[in-house]
Amino acid sequence: MPTPLTLTEKIATRYAVGLRPGQAARQGAIITIRPRHVMTHDNTSAVMGKFREMFKQGNADPRLHDPRQPVFAIDHDIQNTSPENLGKYAKIEAFARGHGIDFYPAGTGISHQVMVEYGYVTPGSMVVGSDSHSNLYGALCCLGTPVVRTDAASIWAIGTTWWQVPRVARCTLTGRLPLGVVGKDVIVALCGVFNNDEVLNMAVEFTGDGVASLSMDERLSIANMTTEWGALAGIFPADEALREYLYSRADVFEGRGDARPKYTRADVDAMFEQDLAADAEAPWAVDLTLDLSTVIPHVSGPDHVKVMRSLPEVERERIRVHKAYLLSCVNARLSDLHDAAKVLRGRTVADGVDLYVAAASAEVQSKAEHDGTWKALIDAGAHPLPPGCGTCIGLGVGTLEAGEVGISATNRNFKGRMGSREAQAYLASPAVVAASAAAGYICAPQRFDEVRPRFSITVHPAPAGAEVETPILEGFPETATGRALWLPIDNLNTDGIYSGKLTYRDDVTPQEMAAASMGNYDPAFAAMARRGDIIVSGANFGTGSSREQAATCLVMLGIRCIIAASFSETYKRNAFNNGFLVFECPDFVESLRAAHAGTRALTIDAGEVTIDFRRSRLTHGGRAYSFVSPSETAQELIIAGGAENVVKRRLADLSSRE
Repeated sequence: MPTPLTLTEKIATRYAVGLRPGQAARQGAIITIRPRHVMTHDNTSAVMGKFREMFKQGNADPRLHDPRQPVFAIDHDIQNTSPENLGKYAKIEAFARGHGIDFYPAGTGISHQVMVEYGYVTPGSMVVGSDSHSNLYGALCCLGTPVVRTDAASIWAIGTTWWQVPRVARCTLTGRLPLGVVGKDVIVALCGVFNNDEVLNMAVEFTGDGVASLSMDERLSIANMTTEWGALAGIFPADEALREYLYSRADVFEGRGDARPKYTRADVDAMFEQDLAADAEAPWAVDLTLDLSTVIPHVSGPDHVKVMRSLPEVERERIRVHKAYLLSCVNARLSDLHDAAKVLRGRTVADGVDLYVAAASAEVQSKAEHDGTWKALIDAGAHPLPPGCGTCIGLGVGTLEAGEVGISATNRNFKGRMGSREAQAYLASPAVVAASAAAGYICAPQRFDEVRPRFSITVHPAPAGAEVETPILEGFPETATGRALWLPIDNLNTDGIYSGKLTYRDDVTPQEMAAASMGNYDPAFAAMARRGDIIVSGANFGTGSSREQAATCLVMLGIRCIIAASFSETYKRNAFNNGFLVFECPDFVESLRAAHAGTRALTIDAGEVTIDFRRSRLTHGGRAYSFVSPSETAQELIIAGGAENVVKRRLADLSSRE
């Protein structure tokens, strides 16, 4: 009898390469995947460089494995009209045209919205993106998940990359949301009540009778911010609401005569004939429940998504705001703009407050202009921005200045992300942002009684594995020794490790990258660090953006490796793909946390640490700690100096066979 599978495992099996007949892609397995599509945005130029580099060995001409896989959608730095940035965009467009790749220029919309609007995301498919918010695709019952730039280049070159099937959580939603409560409130509540890494690096499958009451826009918001929750994917079921949404998109394709990709209503019906549900006895890692009827608007922040407080509590403090934002891939769709316009009609933005609005796409903005929503926002005093990321990532106009407070309908409020690290940013729903902009302080558009969300959790422990001596490949060190630099923080995000202001510049030197390391976390870090140091930090290290430089800047600085209680899966991919070793040792982390509990420094010299990879033992201060040594697959990436070199070898093998 076949072993029961989660939906995540079923889709992963469908897109896996090299499985034996009858073999499934089970949780924890490292597999090779051939995703349906891979999306890149402004970072396409960096992927292009990696792609070309992969073909240098053997002097082969760069060629795409399948031009239908990649999709380019420009969205991040579109307010930057400098010759350098426009030149970069022109090169990306020329590359797309030369290779027959679908290209969407600046102004089309935020890349994830483009992927959905133009039909690349469909139920039962696996679609990846070189951006951490690729989880959004899960709203359409798609296994949407982030990959990093090296993965994207690998997919361009050979159609595949490596991927570890995540553990899977089931999140059961019951009841219905009260009037005035929306999907953003749901995901903020989930991030707040389950804020101890309960779903870290997992795929979350949503189920329960409450799902049917959520609109597609609300599902897109929730799936998008499963990233901030710490999950690797967030998948909603295939139901009639999704079918009707796909029908509406099919009608759009037919009405405007789109070229590929598109689907018809008949295609949609065929999609629903797939097996799009978890088996009854599927092996869940954790079971979560949330009663939607007990959710009220909450605010996240400042500086952390998982710091959640109810709006009635925050409202009593009358926290003054200087800037407000209605934009981003989580909350800039038509229903979001409607919610904000409803609050602002007949009112104006308060003195001393700047409200910025950018639609998720040109299509969304056109609809908002047609029905009067856009005019209502502008008449209230909002500053319009083009459909793109902009301020959400700290680019373009309207960023936060030192001492300012922002209320934002975006998905992240990390220190320094939206401007000065001396500013504070709070996250909320579009209606709350609009109400706060009009009042001048964080408040709700209506009165809500203080209610605590009703939730529950049941953890299903993974079976313990037997301890074995780890085989060490030739070229991988059996031991390593270095000074431990203790960073006493959980959820250290990539904005803290490497500033977004440098992320989309292609002219940053290795020395500049090294000097920028940890700049938003501890400006003194780069000067303190020495070549050969070992960073040790808390849980969920490297959460946030998928920027590869958050790993490579530390390589440039000469950091030997990173030890943490746990890692963001995306950060871990970036590290190994660049030949940078990271591994987990929670007991060692807790020992340092206790030893330095009274120290206020951001970076602490914790003394020498010795690592024995064969015996999976770490020694520090006379005590030994166990950890899971890197697998042979991981060792191969470290020895080769990263995934690019592994791909080069495979391309050379393919070339020799032709």
